[in-house]
Amino acid sequence: MNEPQHPTATPAAVTVIGLGPMGQAMTRTLLAAGHPVTVWNRTPARAEGVVAAGAVPAATPAEALRASGLVLLSLTDHRAMYDVLDGATGALAGRTLANLGSDTPDRSREAARWAARHGADFLTGGVMVPAPMVGTPGAHVYYSGDPEVMERHRAVLAEIGEPRYLGADPGLAQTMYQAQLAVFLSTLSALMHATAMLGSTGMKAAEALPELLASADRVGAILRAGERRPGAGIDAGEHPGHLSTVTMMGATADHIVETSTALGLDLALPLAVQAHYRHAIEHGHGGDNWTRIIDAVRNPRAH
Repeated sequence: MNEPQHPTATPAAVTVIGLGPMGQAMTRTLLAAGHPVTVWNRTPARAEGVVAAGAVPAATPAEALRASGLVLLSLTDHRAMYDVLDGATGALAGRTLANLGSDTPDRSREAARWAARHGADFLTGGVMVPAPMVGTPGAHVYYSGDPEVMERHRAVLAEIGEPRYLGADPGLAQTMYQAQLAVFLSTLSALMHATAMLGSTGMKAAEALPELLASADRVGAILRAGERRPGAGIDAGEHPGHLSTVTMMGATADHIVETSTALGLDLALPLAVQAHYRHAIEHGHGGDNWTRIIDAVRNPRAH
């Protein structure tokens, strides 16, 4: 007796607007998963590669919007979204816009209101991997917006990376995205500052960076050591100084400023770090753990 046959669901159509490296990577990933993909880009030549791979080019943004219920925007920022879509608002009704470009949380909230005025749903996204990693097992994307809209499109969005939903506020995903990039960009600047310090001794970057990157790799393990849960102490307002203190770390920050000054290096980064520790010491927290510097970040004008 033959087993009953269950029809396989047809992969949902998706539109991708914006074909920089990230947009192209998303398009290729969706095509590989069997989704019909319509694309539009301000510079048509950028679409040639993905069209050759099976994507359908749209002549206008309005045509691209009408082709799919889910529209992925891979644009520089929300200003670019308005520039592209302001002339096509008549085609927005019933669509879901998933904006995967970068912008501020407040502008993400305003973009959601703008979409709603035109009858469209809106998800804010933050892609946390570079273009070559889109669609790989290590890829993940933060989202925020209406939970029902998120669930409706979760399976398709999972093709480009594990969806990590943060909540209904459209600004949440961009807040997380900017927070992650604050760590990333600050680390990059710290690595270049340290490379310049070592370069003053004649050490080549090719020698310095492997040592410095090894230190950067250990930071997470160091911060997790001894913590019942990373961040739990901060949430509880507890900053025990039994392992390290603000005074000790602040002295190191002073030494980095002095060394950088003597070497003639830019002082913007070391002075910023030093200011956090001085703030904590001036407010009587020299014996606390270094995490106490969060007070200076949260409220730098406190006295």
